[in-house]
Order: sequence, then structure tokens, then C-alpha cells
Amino acid sequence: MSTALSMAAFALATSITPGPVNVVALSAGARYGLRASLRHVTGATVGFTLLLLLVGLGMHELLARWPFLTRAIEWAGVAFLLYVAYRLAADDGRIDPEGAARGPSLLIGAMMQWLNPKAWLATVAGMGVYAASGEKALVWQFAAIYFVVCYVSIACWAWAGTSLRQAMRKPSRVRFMNRVMALLLAGSAIWLSLA
Repeated sequence: MSTALSMAAFALATSITPGPVNVVALSAGARYGLRASLRHVTGATVGFTLLLLLVGLGMHELLARWPFLTRAIEWAGVAFLLYVAYRLAADDGRIDPEGAARGPSLLIGAMMQWLNPKAWLATVAGMGVYAASGEKALVWQFAAIYFVVCYVSIACWAWAGTSLRQAMRKPSRVRFMNRVMALLLAGSAIWLSLA
């Protein structure tokens, strides 16, 4: 598997799985429509990408001081992926599309990523695995790939809220999607642990 493809798979598995930002996108799509929801999608994507870049560009100095952290971050990333995969596989599939909306805005979307533990864990785990050496080209490559995948992933949740409101109320369909994402996450974690 190429590095870029692996980066894209990691970005997809961590971006499209349920989390606070995606639930808000789903709710915003259901309440305000896709066009209005894209402000939230854009804000969340820009906020996450900025977080990813800042962590990636500063991580090299930290890891140079404490090299044992590289392996610890890699294993923490693998453990996180396996934990999320387990949680997704065990989820009952019920999503409340009315529960998390605050209105679709660029600023709220960006701020949510900075306050989202899933975003911090994905950022540290991803940079620990793909750019722990601090090589700026890898940091920028990962950020560019992540930006596109993250935007499309969150936009899918907004579109689902707009277009598939009834389908998202059926727990069996949500459970199916969660289990597919759990398999992708577990596969990514296993691949990373063998790399």
C-alpha cells in the first residue's frame, strides 16, 4: 500500500466515522439544507487541517528530544483505532439528528474540531504514524490529503441529513455503516502495527 493511499485510508476512517462534528453536520443538513450546512463543513475542515498542520510541524522537535515518544505515539494511535473500531461495531445505530445542532457556521465548525477529543487523537496518531520524522513534505502531503477527505466526509454527513433523513432514522442502516467503518479502522490499525 502506498503512503498516500494509506494516508487517505486513515483520513477516511477517522473523518467519516460518527463523532460530534459529523452529528452536527447531519443535524444541520436536516434542519437547514446542504447549502447552508457547507459553512459548518468548511469550518470544520479548515479547523482540523490547521490543527493537523500545527501538530505536525511542531512534533519533530518534541520527538527529537524524546525519541521513545515516536513508538509510544504509534502504538497509542493503533490502540485508538482499535478502540474506535470496537465502539463502532458495538454501537446500536441510533442517531438523534435533532440533538446536536447549533446552527451551521464556519466558526462553530472550526472551534468544534479544536475541542473535539477525536480530532486531537486522530491528529496526534496520524502525525505520529505518517510524519513523526518531522519531514515537512510529509506533513504537507498528509494535510492536503486529509483536507480533501475530511471535507468530503463531513459533507457526506450534511448531505445524509438533507437527503436521507428517513434512512438515518433506521438503526439497522446506521449499524451496517458503523460496522463497515469498524472493519476499515481495524484493518488500518493492523496494517499500521505491522508496518
